Order: sequence, then structure tokens, then C-alpha cells
Amino acid sequence: MAARKVPVKPILDTLAHMYPDAKCALNHTTPFELLIATMLSAQCTDARVNIVTARIFPTHNRPEHFTPHTPEEIGEMIRDCGLWQSKAKNIHATCRLLLDKHGGEVPATMEELVALPGVGRKTANVVLSNAFGVPAIAVDTHVFRVSNRLGLADADTPEKTEEQLMKKIPRELWSQAHHWIIHHGRQICDARKPKCSECPLREHCKFGRKTCKPASQ
Repeated sequence: MAARKVPVKPILDTLAHMYPDAKCALNHTTPFELLIATMLSAQCTDARVNIVTARIFPTHNRPEHFTPHTPEEIGEMIRDCGLWQSKAKNIHATCRLLLDKHGGEVPATMEELVALPGVGRKTANVVLSNAFGVPAIAVDTHVFRVSNRLGLADADTPEKTEEQLMKKIPRELWSQAHHWIIHHGRQICDARKPKCSECPLREHCKFGRKTCKPASQ
């Protein structure tokens, strides 16, 4: 029996209708602020990151504002974020590299971004998409979970998920689609208790069809 074809367009159309105002939830005004905020967001909620950045960005919004501090001092600034010690070291090293190699500016290519300490593909894609308007799909835990549940991806790593999503989703929708998927993961497709019974995507969802009965049954 042939595998059921994933209805990509109906899924995207439904997500677009559900989350018309979806956008990056990290507060920022410059590419550098977004870079730091995204680095802080690993294993930390965006709400918590926004609390931390609201406290530090008024005085620390350029690489040269961080480099005079030791990693330990930066750690004290971000202590209420998870993994703050490693993040502090990466922020310090990244700021030095930005000053030494990029004139204090955040680069706008994947290759240069992932060369920064503590910056992986997810962080780079967030910056490229939201700061520079480059079509990109940032695969965080929500995008990884929801995409694989829906059948938009069938992968065991974020990297493979990103690659598969880039093939299925039209390039002009990459940036917006990843925000739609993130919002869906936060509001309905929860990791432990997905609200399949109220999900408009259930009929299209590989996970929902297997595990959740329609509300009328």
C-alpha cells in the first residue's frame, strides 16, 4: 500500500490562517541583540530571555560593551538563564571575534555565523531570517517535533529536519512557516499533551490520525 502523500499546501494554508501574526518572540532592535538573545534562548523560554535582555541591552548592546568583562562577570548578568556559564563564555568569545574579524558587526552568511562560538545552524537561521530577511528555517524543539508529527519531515535530527522542510516548503515561505510551526507547537501541539482533539490539522497529521480519535467518536 502506497504511503499517504503529505498535503503540504493545505497544512501551510491552515497554519497561515491560524497564526497570521506569527513572528520572532525574542525582543531585539539590531542583529547583534537578536544574536545574543538567540544564544541565550537555548534551553530557556523566550519570555525569560526577554526579561534578561530588557535588563542588559540598555547598557550592553554592542560587542565592545561585553568584551571588557570576564566570562564570569557576563555570567552574573545572565545568571537567570539556563546554562548561563557556557553561554557567558560563548558570548564573550563571540564578541571578541566580531570585533577582531567583522568590524563589530554581525555577519550575514551561514558560514560566518556558525563559525562564532556557541552559534549553531538554528541560531544562525534565526538571525539570517529575522535580522537580514534571508529565507531560512530555524529548527528548534517545536519545529522538530511538530514537523515530524505532521509528516512534513521524517527525520531524527534537527539538521535532517531542516533539509527536508527546505525541500517541501516553498523558499518564499521558509521564514514565515517556521514561525507558524513554532506557534503551533506552543499553543496546540504540546510535547507531552498535544491538543489533537481541537487541532484543525488533525486530518492532515500523521501523528494525530494514529493516536487521536475525532471528537465525535
